[in-house]
Amino acid sequence: MLGDTSFSDTSSGDAAGGDGPARRALVLVENLSVPFDRRVWQECTTLRDAGWEVHVVCPRGTKRDTEPEAVIDGVRIHRYPLRAATGGPAGYLREYGSALWHTARLARRVGPVDVVHICNPPDLLFLPALLLKRRGARIVFDQHDLVPELYLSRFDRGADLLHRAVCALERRTYRAADVVLSTNESYRDVALRRGGRRSEDVFVVRSAPDTERFRPVPPEPELKHGKPHLLCYLGVMGPQDGVDYALRALAKLRDEQGRTDWHAVFVGGGDTFDAMVELSRRLGLSDQVQFTGRVPDADLVRYLSTADVCLSPDPRNPLNDVSTMNKVLEYMVMGRPIVSFDLREARVSAGDAAVYAPANDEAEFARLIALLLDDPEERARMGKIGQERINGPLAWRNSQRSLLAAYAAACRGQAPVSAGSPNRAGRRPRR
Repeated sequence: MLGDTSFSDTSSGDAAGGDGPARRALVLVENLSVPFDRRVWQECTTLRDAGWEVHVVCPRGTKRDTEPEAVIDGVRIHRYPLRAATGGPAGYLREYGSALWHTARLARRVGPVDVVHICNPPDLLFLPALLLKRRGARIVFDQHDLVPELYLSRFDRGADLLHRAVCALERRTYRAADVVLSTNESYRDVALRRGGRRSEDVFVVRSAPDTERFRPVPPEPELKHGKPHLLCYLGVMGPQDGVDYALRALAKLRDEQGRTDWHAVFVGGGDTFDAMVELSRRLGLSDQVQFTGRVPDADLVRYLSTADVCLSPDPRNPLNDVSTMNKVLEYMVMGRPIVSFDLREARVSAGDAAVYAPANDEAEFARLIALLLDDPEERARMGKIGQERINGPLAWRNSQRSLLAAYAAACRGQAPVSAGSPNRAGRRPRR
């Protein structure tokens, strides 16, 4: 919901929740627009509710989040135009160079802040953050991805010169940060071991679905296209996301398990979307597999509420084995049973809400789908387990406490940098 175009200074409190003028946080994002980036948006609203004045600098979206500036629910968002990289390393240099220039420009417009909160990928936002640190700001590094592992998993080039470069940038980012936010214990271990961070400076802030926004609705049988069962994939379609594994598993479900009693829907977009549509055609799945692209939340909830089994086909690679998959959490909040490859953090998240095929074994993935299709009682049991986990140990309220503790640690001993700033309303500073 779009709010007022002026920013209010009615909130109060410091990093530890005390009295006084509101502290200011500036969140820097390059990978997604906000509020489309759900993790970042939940963090922003948590800080806002704790009395922080929150600004965000991020790229504009293509179909949503297109306004150059907006105030949404009290959070001021400053957006810049950005063309996604194409054509190899040169394309990434253009993308990242443009993003850094716009980020520094808009951060200057925001003015003094107490905390600059940088979200990767890429591990480059420490550069504009250091300019703010010299003026007294503290840096919070929110490590969404392990970029060296992302590089190895996405490009399959091995530990070459570019891999050494991204490792060096990660080290610089760790070094610049006052505290680090890790999305799970595996990432926290990397921050301690590879990043050389102290245990007291690394906080686990798990991503979690918004349980107010994601709630099951009555199933719609017409979404099954006349079949008894609906299979659903939700998420990004990139080289490391395993949509190709899912499609080959569905072909084996048809050919080796003899099952044609299902329709499958793949919700989401990404770099390999067109290639996956073509792979589905080559596998002879076009009549049974539907690609929707990105859809509004209301349509997503309809598909998930109707699905009998949800798919998490991320193959084992250096990144996926230690990463928390948002789609798994969203399947769980909707009470859906999951078929996943056997990954370390997949088990931590889903527990008994999923069944696990040996890593990258498409035939076993297909067999497990067939077993669940034949066992509605087991599907219901697994769905209930998932909902209990999301509303218990994996609930966002636990991450909120960790986020605010991290901010308190970052600001310990810091006098409010932004108190009395002439730029409190986000106006352009005088030159």
